[in-house]
Amino acid sequence: MEHTLDDEHFMRLALAEAQHAFEQDEVPVGAIIVARNQVIARAHNLCERLHDFTAHAEMQAFTAASEYLGGKHLDQCTLYVTLEPCPMCAGAAFWTRVGRIVFGASDAKRGYQRWNNPAQHHLIHPKTAVEGGVLEDECSELLKAFFAQKRKKP
Repeated sequence: MEHTLDDEHFMRLALAEAQHAFEQDEVPVGAIIVARNQVIARAHNLCERLHDFTAHAEMQAFTAASEYLGGKHLDQCTLYVTLEPCPMCAGAAFWTRVGRIVFGASDAKRGYQRWNNPAQHHLIHPKTAVEGGVLEDECSELLKAFFAQKRKKP
């Protein structure tokens, strides 16, 4: 599946959220949830600020989108996230039944695809369409810059 100009537009909004995280010394991951071509949730990592390992961008976005829609199922929505979801966020995506996930950079170490084994179990709902690599270079560069900065600090 090829990504569209809309995918690039919404991923740029997710990148803006990731930049906010970067500026707050959070791992720079941003997420946007879109329904009917309208942004209904924006989020970025808040793990450091909230002292909560579960405060990933996707988790924050799922909560905000569910609140906005007044329901827990997001099957008519698309999640745009700058980094491939981890297994925890993939599991949450499963339960929300989000219709589509579009991510930027792959995560070979902690991404859900490393742990997903459709023969035994799905981390992503079987009806959820997934596409990766949208603005991958921009998403990767922000993460690399963040961790390079962290390595320079004493």
